[in-house]
Amino acid sequence: MDKKYSKEDIFNKLCTILEEEFEIEKSLLSKDANLFTDLDLDSVDAVDLAVRLQQFTDKRISPEEFKQIKTLEDVVESLYNLL
Repeated sequence: MDKKYSKEDIFNKLCTILEEEFEIEKSLLSKDANLFTDLDLDSVDAVDLAVRLQQFTDKRISPEEFKQIKTLEDVVESLYNLL
C-alpha cells in the first residue's frame, strides 16, 4: 500500500465493512464498542472481518494479536501500527 491511512480513515472503513457486510446498525459503531458483546460477532465473523481488513490495507494482523482485539479502537490501533 502506497498511502498510509489515518486512524480516522481506518475507523471509517471498519464501520463501512461492519455496516455493509455484517449488517450492524451504525448507531452501535463507536470506538469503544466490543466486537463480541456489543456487536455480536462470533469467531467466524472475526476471521471474515480480518480478511476484509487485510484486503483494504494489504497488511495482516497476526493471529496472536487478533486474539487480543476486543474493541473497534483495538482494531484501528492494530492496523494503524502495521501501516
